[in-house]
Amino acid sequence: MSQPPYAAITLGSNSFNMLVAETIKGKPCITAKFKRKVRLAEGMDEHDKLSDEAMARGIDCLAMFAQEIDKAGIAPDNVAVIATATLRRISNVQVFRAQALSVLPYPIEIISGEEEAELIYQGMIATTQGDERRLVIDIGGASTEFIIGENHHVLLKTSLPIGCVTFNQQFFQQQMITVSEFNRVKQHIDGVLQTVRQPLLDLGWRSTLGASGSVQAVMEVLAARAKPQVISLPVLQQLQQDILTLEHRPLTSIQGLKEERAPTFVSGVAILLALFELLNIEQLALSGGALREGVLERLAGKVAS
Repeated sequence: MSQPPYAAITLGSNSFNMLVAETIKGKPCITAKFKRKVRLAEGMDEHDKLSDEAMARGIDCLAMFAQEIDKAGIAPDNVAVIATATLRRISNVQVFRAQALSVLPYPIEIISGEEEAELIYQGMIATTQGDERRLVIDIGGASTEFIIGENHHVLLKTSLPIGCVTFNQQFFQQQMITVSEFNRVKQHIDGVLQTVRQPLLDLGWRSTLGASGSVQAVMEVLAARAKPQVISLPVLQQLQQDILTLEHRPLTSIQGLKEERAPTFVSGVAILLALFELLNIEQLALSGGALREGVLERLAGKVAS
């Protein structure tokens, strides 16, 4: 007997994602993936109001998701829509919700940073082998989640206002990028980490995993250069040097950098570099999954019950 399909939708500050799946032998089996870089966080002004342009990008993506849900014949009860940092923050969130419901008739659940961290960890556990104590870092468009866990048990989780889209606007608006911008990012992150840095270090971890577009972008650059798929401090320092020596050439001049990754690449490298230095990280590997997979796991349990 075939299981009904279901769809997990995540509305991030940088990208909107949708996974369509069905349960086979007790586990979600993904049948389709959809993703669009909406960069919602770019549209926030100084009063945290989302611009009409950014809202339109998001609503257009949701309309596309709705069409794909209809094509797949997914029942309304089998759709979950989860939103994160930008929708937690914007002042006109009810306007966004109303417009969203007009094209995608499913309620949006805006989760807290800690709930997001929990789902990220569960998405990692479902897709990544190993049961040792791990630090998981998910750099989003407007927030970054830090989770330390062992096997299925979360030991520490937090969400901080560190994001590749918001930092891009805050620190990297000049055409010429200098080392001072990287230093400013590190100084800022040092301040943001004040309350959680020592608890993280006190718990400790055996390995570090990254679950974000910023990490994926670096991995793609490493792959294009035939380098091992592991991020280290020397790797990040080399990428920083590549960025600083661009002068007036476009970011896509960096070997291995895809055009779609370019808008937030510099801020992503700067954030990673600061975290490596401030948290004494030696190496970081790519997680098999994160938030969207965590939402999918939770939804699969709901559908099964």
